[in-house]
Amino acid sequence: MAQRPSPVRGMRDVLPDAAERRQWLEATIHHEFARFGYRPIETPALEDLRFLESGQGGDNEKLIFKTLRRGLSLEQISDVASLADAGLRFDLTVPLARFYATNAPNLPSPFRAVQIGPVWRAERPQRGRYRQFTQCDIDILGEASLLAEIELLSAGSRALAAVGLEEFTIRLNHRRLLSSLLGACGFPDNAHGHALIVVDKLDKIDVKGVERELADAGHPHTAITQLSQVLARSESAGTPDQLAEVLPAGVDEESLEELRTIASAVALPEAAPKARLVMDLSLVRGMGYYTGPIFEVAAPGLGSSIAGGGRYDEMIGRIGGQPTPACGFSIGFERLAEVLAPASGQREHRVALLWRSDQDLARVAEHADRLRDRGDVVETVHVGGKGKGVYKRLAASGFDLVVQALDESEPRPLST
Repeated sequence: MAQRPSPVRGMRDVLPDAAERRQWLEATIHHEFARFGYRPIETPALEDLRFLESGQGGDNEKLIFKTLRRGLSLEQISDVASLADAGLRFDLTVPLARFYATNAPNLPSPFRAVQIGPVWRAERPQRGRYRQFTQCDIDILGEASLLAEIELLSAGSRALAAVGLEEFTIRLNHRRLLSSLLGACGFPDNAHGHALIVVDKLDKIDVKGVERELADAGHPHTAITQLSQVLARSESAGTPDQLAEVLPAGVDEESLEELRTIASAVALPEAAPKARLVMDLSLVRGMGYYTGPIFEVAAPGLGSSIAGGGRYDEMIGRIGGQPTPACGFSIGFERLAEVLAPASGQREHRVALLWRSDQDLARVAEHADRLRDRGDVVETVHVGGKGKGVYKRLAASGFDLVVQALDESEPRPLST
């Protein structure tokens, strides 16, 4: 017996109901972002490895699907690295930076971009995690002021409310504030990278776990003690002023003031009455390219985060373009697509037009088109014999209205 064909490991097929949900989700998010002036762009699935491996993507650079160079001869192969010169994009931010470096003369400044598309990571497949998945990003390039952060968070909040989230929490922090905190606690500059990785685990291993991991890595005992005390006190510091009260002397006051400005200016949507914005000193964001304010969004029952982003002012200059301020916000499209259903009011009626073999096909098609012209989704469904069980099958397939072909009466609900 032949083995049933299946997608490549870590990939998946999307069935019609799920595909419709994804299309509705994408259209709803696009509509909200367009109201803020974000313009759609598209970037290639393949990018030059020079950009993908530029050091901007953190651990994701270890997960690149690389493609073999064409036309290689054995004499040209000097090592493994010489086999590939391109790879599948692992996120949308690095391709956006390359896109802007390439096309900046033809784009306005500041430039607002929205991009929704697939990305690929060669990681171990597991439940809910695939090697191909969709990201949904908005970015503002060329805007140095905090208006970028404010409008990104406002637009992102409206999009989340539009797809049905009434309760979510925006967690806000600042990378410069974190670095200055580590310095004030006594961590040497060359230890900041590892210390931040450990602090980022606070929600999983608690303060004592952070202490143990930092101690095991050989960081100074006095620095660890002071940092853990600050982290413990900051757990109840939800506003910038409350956060200022628990921070030690010597931290970056400018970054703290920037958090105050953002927190006071972001307007949360009325459609999400339980949405809130709080400070979170343990928020790090894993990507190495962040340079300023950073944020994540969490919602009950939807995992650790459903959106996130921050400022990455140095990436475009490092990738080869002119130094350009940049800030972005990314929605966890896959997680939302799995748990959110389209609002019933947004959905067109699905009408089953039942026809039999003895009917005039031209008249059947004409009848179907008249119904479509009214705005309904109409499928012609052949009924043979006595049509036993046809209504049950139609209901299972998602139809809500039914009408007999060539019957001029209005389509009726399947339940009647």
